[in-house]
Amino acid sequence: MTIRFAAATIHTTGEDVDDQSVSSESDSDYAEEDNNFEDWVSDQAQNQSCRSLFEDKAFSSAAAARAHDKDVHNFDLRTISAKLELDLHQRLRLINFIRKHAPTPEDIRNLTGAETFFSSDEYLIPQIEDDPLLQLEMDDWSDDEDLSSTDQRPAPPADLPSALRQMQLLERKLAQAHRDMAEYRSLVGQQFDAGRFAEIINEPVPSSAGPLPRDDDTHYFSSYCENDIHAVMIQDKVRTSTYASFILTNPILFRDAVVLDVGCGTGILSLLAAKSGAKHVYAVDASDIAERAEQIVKANGLENVITVIRGKVEEISLPDGVEHVDIIISEWMGYALLYESMLDSVLQARDRFLKPEGGVMAPSQCRIMFGLCEGSEILKERVGFWSDVYGFDLSVMASDVYKEAIVDVVGPESMASEPYFLKDLHLKDITTRQLDFTSQFTLVSTTPKRTKIHAFVLYFDTFFTTTGEPVPPEVPVRVTKEGDVTLAEVWPVGGKAPPQRRASMGSGLKQKEDKRVISFSTGPRSQPTHWKQTIFLLRDPIHAEDGTIVTGSFYCKKSATNSRELDVEIHYSVRQNAETTTVGDTVVQIYKVR
Repeated sequence: MTIRFAAATIHTTGEDVDDQSVSSESDSDYAEEDNNFEDWVSDQAQNQSCRSLFEDKAFSSAAAARAHDKDVHNFDLRTISAKLELDLHQRLRLINFIRKHAPTPEDIRNLTGAETFFSSDEYLIPQIEDDPLLQLEMDDWSDDEDLSSTDQRPAPPADLPSALRQMQLLERKLAQAHRDMAEYRSLVGQQFDAGRFAEIINEPVPSSAGPLPRDDDTHYFSSYCENDIHAVMIQDKVRTSTYASFILTNPILFRDAVVLDVGCGTGILSLLAAKSGAKHVYAVDASDIAERAEQIVKANGLENVITVIRGKVEEISLPDGVEHVDIIISEWMGYALLYESMLDSVLQARDRFLKPEGGVMAPSQCRIMFGLCEGSEILKERVGFWSDVYGFDLSVMASDVYKEAIVDVVGPESMASEPYFLKDLHLKDITTRQLDFTSQFTLVSTTPKRTKIHAFVLYFDTFFTTTGEPVPPEVPVRVTKEGDVTLAEVWPVGGKAPPQRRASMGSGLKQKEDKRVISFSTGPRSQPTHWKQTIFLLRDPIHAEDGTIVTGSFYCKKSATNSRELDVEIHYSVRQNAETTTVGDTVVQIYKVR
């Protein structure tokens, strides 16, 4: 990539010029020049073909392109830069932003100067190599009113002392311009020069330097940039239809509410909230998908209702002086519920932005469930397969299977116990410290005959309420089956619109909303979701029959090496039945969830 700049960017120094302090080198240099300073620094930009900012049309020079945009599109770069009080780097970012995203002139005129791209180094990279508009504007947009403006050129000097003063001032400007260009080149080089980056990381680190800070986020956020992962999540009908059902069937809750969507992805939850009558929705995502979300919002004509904010929710501020929101919606759940640690960010958003009284978290509650799994099919696929591969023993490949949790679908017939309520998370008041936890469990085998139990299985149930209050333990989760009405309402067949409920705002509807609990399960008895189930294979199977009791402790915490991953320890012992007092040895297995 080539970056070329004109020779000067003029900045007013505010210093007086001493008549007697002009160097002899300056005298000889300027004496040989027939053109004045501004003509000289403009030559390169003036003589290069330049494309319009808003059309795929080229002009003979940057000045001609700018004049065209001003005449045809009623857009003047000088005016918008002055209005927003942009500095040099912000002006460059503005041009590159327009080149990259092709907004309308009206979009640019509506900017406030607080947009995130004005501070993003991404937009210091020219979108068009050797873009003459960048060169022209660096010269032509100077803050020096009496020398840089093409509309107010200085009068020719009347005498030699005046000429010398003007030459010295120009010399100072030129030196400042060189410093500005050196700074800009240095900044671009540090941020984007891949070759130099490779040199840096291969340089020996001084012995006094400390370890580099660990980065658990870059890979995590980049993994959400591609279409496939969003298609998988949206096509998970259990997941998406339950969110849609909660949002669209609670009009009193969402009408005129200010909503924060944490980790918005494509913005589907924000779109649903806007459709349900939200006054305004702030959709936040730290990955590149935020750019797509913004385009999706515009494509659906909701840019006046939904504002997409790119950044980490721990670091952003809500625009327009908004301090609190009425509702936080987020699909933060990962494998085994807590994998990826996105709940930490949601809880920080709650503490920063949710209004103290009456604010609602959606979902409001999650339960981690735990059970015994016969698991012979999983064992055959993940372990037994390696024992005989075209007559060869590759079983060494299966040695790590017992160290890693497996994410897969378990059929309901594989369950060998009723699920145990392992952990209850109330999002209204749980803290991030409580996400590392230890729970005791007791599982009773329900197998009708003596069976080998090869695994524990973990899944979660999710609940939505309009009040945020805890759901009593006796309230069952909805187990979704293929073809259930919930799915048909959200994905109507044959292009027909789903049945519309007549809007009502009476007190009876409010009471009905307050009592409604909407939920879904990721367990084996429900239609499979993209979360599937989390399986912990046992090195030594449990020999169980009806009534065999397995007791133990489940330890879960963030990994010490990557906070997005989980370390799990399961300690358990077996008693053959309730009448037996003899308890087997305590077995400990350690797993990674990643």
